Amino acid sequence: MKKIIIRDKTPIFPFHEPARDLRIMNKPLWLYQRDVLSDYCREEVECSSFESISSFPPEILNGEVVVYRDNLYFDEFLFKDFITAAKKTGKAAQIAFNKNDAAISLHALALQEGLRPHGNLYVADLYYYPNGSKIGIDDPVPVEINTQPREIGYYRVPTYMANERGELGYMVPLRAFLSIENWVHIFVANVPFGLFSHGARIEAQLDHNLGFMLKVLWRSLLERKQFLSSSALVVVGKNTQIDPAATIQGPTIIGDNVTIGPGVVINASLVGNNVNIMQGAQLMLSVVGDGSYIPFRTALFMTTLMENSMVAQNTCLQACVVGKNTFIGAGNTFTDFNLVAKPIKTLHKGKLQDVELPVLGGCVGHNCRIGSGHIVYPARVIDSDVVLFAKPERTIIDKNVMFEDSDHHGYPNQGHIPQYHNNPTQPESSPTLTQQMMNSAS
Repeated sequence: MKKIIIRDKTPIFPFHEPARDLRIMNKPLWLYQRDVLSDYCREEVECSSFESISSFPPEILNGEVVVYRDNLYFDEFLFKDFITAAKKTGKAAQIAFNKNDAAISLHALALQEGLRPHGNLYVADLYYYPNGSKIGIDDPVPVEINTQPREIGYYRVPTYMANERGELGYMVPLRAFLSIENWVHIFVANVPFGLFSHGARIEAQLDHNLGFMLKVLWRSLLERKQFLSSSALVVVGKNTQIDPAATIQGPTIIGDNVTIGPGVVINASLVGNNVNIMQGAQLMLSVVGDGSYIPFRTALFMTTLMENSMVAQNTCLQACVVGKNTFIGAGNTFTDFNLVAKPIKTLHKGKLQDVELPVLGGCVGHNCRIGSGHIVYPARVIDSDVVLFAKPERTIIDKNVMFEDSDHHGYPNQGHIPQYHNNPTQPESSPTLTQQMMNSAS
């Protein structure tokens, strides 16, 4: 089977890179997609649009073909269901979801256009053709896939809070699918549709597979560990050193060449290769990218940290996304919940739009340097290449911070080299657009 990849070159703010280059579950999205399809496809071709496929030579189009847009996140369980159902039709097929699918309707529709209405379904750009020469000729039939959502809570909000009250939860899909068009989708793909989904599948196995349950129980007895800390649920890579005083509960995956100090607590997280986590740090439902450094008493909750980044001591990140090669200094707090009954909004296509989530932290781009002592309000965005000094008059970040607002502009030739902006010394946006983007009153 061949695969044809439709390139989507739209940059995702504040990273200034297309979705395919951003990390999902500690892999670039293009690599994640390739791994999902590795058992099905051996050849691949890229194109700029669906319409351009019909101009390919016959030797490329002959035979079975899978076509997908490269900003789509889908896991191996969803793709297996789709390709199995599509082949049974014997016709050209397109993935579809019921409008009542809770995971899709609640978490996958905001800030995007890739999932679009089609009758009583939502469809997206993932196709199967039994004969690729029919692309552009045969209309694909929608093949409805059930994401098998289940409700999983993550917060308990006291009844005196202003808007959302009681248990907050996600409708977590056992078969995940998402069109990534905003930084919020990076959060959703890694946490509700990534770590939560992985945990939900493990939980389903424990509930319905007696053999798996006995395997985990036997491992925990043999290793003299708690059930959730056994090697059946905590996967550890090569040359990794874990202090005996650390507490690690699964399902957790830890990569190669990782050092974990005493007093560290890790719960249901993914830690990449060459990561150093110092004493007293806490990670819960978080993804830590390759080469990252987590000093003592750092706390990450439902946060994604891309590769080669550092979060300094006494900093708390809640439901955040942090780009690669970024430093966040000591004593910063990223909040994730509005204390008044207003929806959380973030910047999308130049204007503020509702993220349709009751809890969401902030986003920091690539190659940033954030000084100590800031409090960042929910869903605020710090552009790539930004430097923020610790200043008494600016301890609260209640507006989006653009590249032209970076403190490094006042200190030329001081070693900070912007990587994601064409002109390192002048603002890129007009004052009117900057003012519009800075206005984040939510």
